[in-house]
Amino acid sequence: MSRTIKQVLAAEPTTDVVVEGWVRTARSSKNVSFYEINDGSCLANLQVVTDSAGDESKAASPISLGAAIRVSGDLIESPAKGQRVELRAKAIDLVGPCAADYPLQKKRTSFEHLRTIAHLRPRARTFGAVFRVRHALQMAIHNFFDSRGFIQVHSPIITASDCEGAGEMFRVTSLDLLDPPKTEGAIDFSQDFFGRETSLTVSGQLEAEVFALAFKNVYTFGPTFRAENSNTSRHVAEFWMIEPEMAFCDLKGDIELAEAFIRSVVGQVLERCEEDMDFFNQWIEKGLRRKLEALLESTFEVMTYTEAIAQLEKSPKRFEYPVKWGVDLQSEHERYLTEELLGRPVFVTDYPREIKAFYMRLNDDDKTVAAMDLLVPQVGEIIGGSQREERLDVLKRQLERFGLSEENYWWYLDLRRYGGVPHAGFGLGFERMLMYLTGMQNIRDAIPFARTPGNADF
Repeated sequence: MSRTIKQVLAAEPTTDVVVEGWVRTARSSKNVSFYEINDGSCLANLQVVTDSAGDESKAASPISLGAAIRVSGDLIESPAKGQRVELRAKAIDLVGPCAADYPLQKKRTSFEHLRTIAHLRPRARTFGAVFRVRHALQMAIHNFFDSRGFIQVHSPIITASDCEGAGEMFRVTSLDLLDPPKTEGAIDFSQDFFGRETSLTVSGQLEAEVFALAFKNVYTFGPTFRAENSNTSRHVAEFWMIEPEMAFCDLKGDIELAEAFIRSVVGQVLERCEEDMDFFNQWIEKGLRRKLEALLESTFEVMTYTEAIAQLEKSPKRFEYPVKWGVDLQSEHERYLTEELLGRPVFVTDYPREIKAFYMRLNDDDKTVAAMDLLVPQVGEIIGGSQREERLDVLKRQLERFGLSEENYWWYLDLRRYGGVPHAGFGLGFERMLMYLTGMQNIRDAIPFARTPGNADF
């Protein structure tokens, strides 16, 4: 039975070892050939050494870069520097030959080019590290919530509710797009599959609230979709969100959980992915490890939006986007607060009601809502959350103010009628968190198959 390369590299010298993987490098002399193979289990390659003489027990055809091979042999101490062991091959089977035009033959290939071959880029060294860390981050998130007694909820992907109220949703329909049924010139969605207009979800929050009011502490972890025609390095049309929701919880409790959450997942990834994190620290973002360690050591600040605006207004720094009370904070404002003013993470709370969603709890001043954003150095906002509006009459007024129909949110209002309690939650964009952890600068490089305007090829 074969072992993973990660297991073999950690093992002591022994006989009769079998490994399988893909050739990363191949070089030969008159009497000996060297192959470095990798199976994705770790960053490091395993060196395979074999006699070049015509031994029929070896592969019958030449082994090229990218080929898939199975090797059996003895694991021995390596005489070469930089590696503890190597595999002295007794037999090599060529499982999958590789064509001569294999696109990953160069040591350095641009991330832009690799996005055009998303079906092959997981074999590239950087993306092997990215997706191992992605897995570790996912497990760290589940571990955090499971250890605290949270229940995971699988919220629906198809929905009739616009949680954010921005209207940037992908429509789901089974109607004939060339000849849809119409009533008085408008499309008649009553004849659609669900009997009404439906879309892909932008958030699982509203459904998480349903379960929080039965299980107390829950979280969603699933794909979300935004039909936002944006080609920035921070936007994709399909991404993953983590959204905990807690009953009998206010904004203060929400902030406390968010801080504990960030500290926990960062610490777990640093501990579990040491080799990959060292790679990112050396090749992707110098000082990455120190940045993450500094976050774990930091005291998280808390200030209101009003206080933040006051600090920005008296700053000598000239901002591209002017600052005044009532505007949403831009990335340059968030980074100034965390990097130059405070030098550490900060929760900004109590935003103007006009720039936040309908479900956020209205404060007593009737001007702000019980919202919070966690801002971190070098990134800005990484978490957004709020206490939810639990008062039925106030929520009804909010729906009206946002132009949302009570008919579409009847079930959401019922949560306030039947045993409603104060509750709160937040959302974390999974890919943006992965960017922060790895130093990758484009969100398209933090997701296996990026969905962006004009691109759904892979």
